[in-house]
Amino acid sequence: MKKTCFVAGLWLLGSQATLAQQAPEAPKPPLGFFVTSTGLGKGADLGGLAGADAHCQQLAGAVGAGHRTWHAYLSTQPSGGQPAVNARDRIGKGPWANAAGVIVANDVAHLHGDTLELAQLGNNLHKKTAYTEKGEALKGVGDTPNEHDILTGSKPDGTAYTDAADHTCKNYTSSGEGTVRVGHFDRTNGGRTGGNVSWNSTHDSRGCSQENLVATGGAGYFYCFAAD
Repeated sequence: MKKTCFVAGLWLLGSQATLAQQAPEAPKPPLGFFVTSTGLGKGADLGGLAGADAHCQQLAGAVGAGHRTWHAYLSTQPSGGQPAVNARDRIGKGPWANAAGVIVANDVAHLHGDTLELAQLGNNLHKKTAYTEKGEALKGVGDTPNEHDILTGSKPDGTAYTDAADHTCKNYTSSGEGTVRVGHFDRTNGGRTGGNVSWNSTHDSRGCSQENLVATGGAGYFYCFAAD
């Protein structure tokens, strides 16, 4: 009897192991974040926030994620009697996953490091997670060409600038005069400075034209988040 029970026990354990091996994998989270695979070709003139949002929605729709509500991560400055708009207030609550199903941030506070603890933890947005909507990697420092400048018009905390200087290329309607604040998706300045370079607020562009964006290491790309 002891031998029979022992064999039965082995059989039972083997069955459990087989069942565990056959258990389906948990579905990956839906696409909730990407960097645009293409710009609009007019430098930082995106047609304002409406044009940028429409571009996010179109790109998401092309990969089967058009049922979600997509917003560009862009801040605007006060203009023409209209108040500033903060990028952090446009993107929903999270969490947000990239095309590979990897969570880049759990919520707005995690994305921006709102507390000391969260700032020390850091979000998960960097060169190995900042994919396009197609799941393709972007070119950063060390690649040719370097396209790590991402348009945001934002301060590190995701809020808008309220000074007199132009940090948004006239709220994304200019491809001539002005400048726009950019972040580096690869979190590096190419060795020129140390530390964890900001993903959303590193420096201002040289200008607003496509040529000027390219000259400072960009291509007119921006971040898109599912806001629903």
